[in-house]
Amino acid sequence: MSDIDDWTGWQHATEQALYGPEGFFLRPEGPAGHFRTSVHASPHFATAVATLLAQVDESLGRPAELAFVDVGAGRGELTAGVLAAAPAGLAARLRPYAVEKAARPANLDMRITWTERLPHGMRGLLFANEWLDNIPLDVAEADAEGVPRHVLVRPRDGAERLADPVGGEDAAWLERWWPIAGSPGARAELGRPRDTAWAAAVGSLGAGLAVAVDYAHERPARPPYGTLTGFRDGREVPPVPDGSCDITAHVALDACAVAAGGGTLATQREALRGLGVTGARPPLALASSDPAAYVRALAAASGAADLTDPAGLGAFMWLSCPRPALPGAPPYGRTRGAASPG
Repeated sequence: MSDIDDWTGWQHATEQALYGPEGFFLRPEGPAGHFRTSVHASPHFATAVATLLAQVDESLGRPAELAFVDVGAGRGELTAGVLAAAPAGLAARLRPYAVEKAARPANLDMRITWTERLPHGMRGLLFANEWLDNIPLDVAEADAEGVPRHVLVRPRDGAERLADPVGGEDAAWLERWWPIAGSPGARAELGRPRDTAWAAAVGSLGAGLAVAVDYAHERPARPPYGTLTGFRDGREVPPVPDGSCDITAHVALDACAVAAGGGTLATQREALRGLGVTGARPPLALASSDPAAYVRALAAASGAADLTDPAGLGAFMWLSCPRPALPGAPPYGRTRGAASPG
């Protein structure tokens, strides 16, 4: 990185660290080499997304061509899983897209279109699993007088210092969504880039449903010192934007919902249960009548329980946004209208 010794904003530093010429997410091992997502935890996740895709298909009247757009696709694991789990009749009409900056994996199903850009005007389901948390953003901190200031970072070691007061649209966003003025030492991640990115993603659909899944927080319970952190080799590490680790922060999904014109919020536990993933153990009698089937069912239940664990993956939030006015609604969640303050 050419500016590794320069002081810069967190948004620029993170952009270079994650997606620059030697960026963390462009490495051959991909995200799965450093942290586990729901996609990697259990095939039940892809099956549930395929179930949601089938519901969207029904709501759209079973169009001749149905899109599945996987945003932030990693190495295409979810796209491939949904394609494999889709019923034959739906799969024959399905046009799957994997949207990702990294190079296309060599062994990926050739039916999947690999692209760096969102397709536009498609009818179907757009799904963004742990994408928004990796959209770079700037950080603000209230100084000793309680004035929110931009935080600068030195990429080579992650050292920080305060800079100019936050102004303009970022100041307005802070006041509305994450007020820290008057609280010395309080920090906030400035979420406007994520609002913009999500609104664009939702707007790319001609008709259908857009879903974002991420660790998130809402206005009444923002973390007082922010959530910026790093991950490497399965462990949480200091967020040093030198390209050696993932740089991530939880998402203000309530703000994203309003930016996109409204939607519903639910925990992953609620969403997956609404899609038939319960984690219920198989009946014990099956162990006697068919031991092999019991072991398979028990393993499946364990994977489902992992996805819906309220202290783990089940705590993710799902934001579902119809476009433009999809008949019906997901079988989960609470509405966030466009006029909601969060």
